[in-house]
Amino acid sequence: MTIAVHPSGVLSSEFVQSIRSLSPEAETLGRLHDEQLAIIYQQGWFNLYVPKQYGGLELSLPEALRIEEALAWTDGSAGWTVTLCSGANWFVGFLQPSAAQEIYSNARVCLAGSGKPGGVAQLTDDGYVISGQWNYATGAMHATAFTANCLIQKNGVPLKDAAGNPLVQSFWFLPEEVSIIKNWSSIGMVATGSHGYSVTDVRVPLNRAFVIEPGKAVLPHPVYHFPFLQFAEATLAVNYSGMAIHFLDLCRDLFEEKVNRPFPSNRPAVPPLMSLLQEAALELQQARNLFYTAIGQSWQAMVTEQQVCNKLLASISHTSRRLATIARQQVDMLYPFCGIVAADPSTEINRVWRDMHTASQHSLLVFPQE
Repeated sequence: MTIAVHPSGVLSSEFVQSIRSLSPEAETLGRLHDEQLAIIYQQGWFNLYVPKQYGGLELSLPEALRIEEALAWTDGSAGWTVTLCSGANWFVGFLQPSAAQEIYSNARVCLAGSGKPGGVAQLTDDGYVISGQWNYATGAMHATAFTANCLIQKNGVPLKDAAGNPLVQSFWFLPEEVSIIKNWSSIGMVATGSHGYSVTDVRVPLNRAFVIEPGKAVLPHPVYHFPFLQFAEATLAVNYSGMAIHFLDLCRDLFEEKVNRPFPSNRPAVPPLMSLLQEAALELQQARNLFYTAIGQSWQAMVTEQQVCNKLLASISHTSRRLATIARQQVDMLYPFCGIVAADPSTEINRVWRDMHTASQHSLLVFPQE
């Protein structure tokens, strides 16, 4: 059994303090603060999965997940942005070398995008002509490239894949080819700047297309051969757990003050707040232990056998959903005991609560595994 360490043991306290101190201003700006971004660039966190040949950290999946969880614990918007953008930067493993060289020559490379097939790419003799609109591109305000999924047509006729389904491929665009649609207005994750974007009749060469499927990776590192579904589930799950741990940490400070506060004799007794908190922390920790155990076993199989069996993949999906569910449940169970401070949008605990409940609307981990 893997024992998951508290996120405070992953990042330096200096980074945590610096990022958190700028969170209120970042929320006002509606994007990550420049000084937060400076730390992310300096540490290479957008390039967790990028190979060293392109200036990345080339981390294993377990290593990267611990950093993503620690960043989500530090600040929800920062953690989510690093997770989504580093996840998009993971596409380097599927790009043609000429395209990868063009994109990753930028030391501040950061891809933003959407998985929804919101565009149409007309196949031509030398490339594609693409039009479309996509929402929720986390990191759009500082992205150096944008990715998007498109339905493929030729001469206006939709193409089919081998199974007879509409053919979908992924593409990337330069910032100057994209129009940002400033429509991100959620109650939480405000500083992610997850705005929409569109392109209109953009002509791109053939090397702008790529396919994220088993066997399509062009780089040898095991992380690019790890199934994308479980990769995505795991990276989102650690964001929920990181934010939940942050919430529980803040609850501890509030509850200690409540327990030690003198109450008039005519007031009801304070419920066993510290016991509730301890039970919530224990359940969340157990879920994290199971999750990181599943991740460790699957990663070891990927490294030694170049594949992950269905049983281990199912374990990742199950423990990811379980972790996300327990993180939400424990936050909501404790929230009513936090007092009016937790309902004040200017407070840290309220921001964490809003971030958690906005992030949890992502469809990937909402429903239990079938």
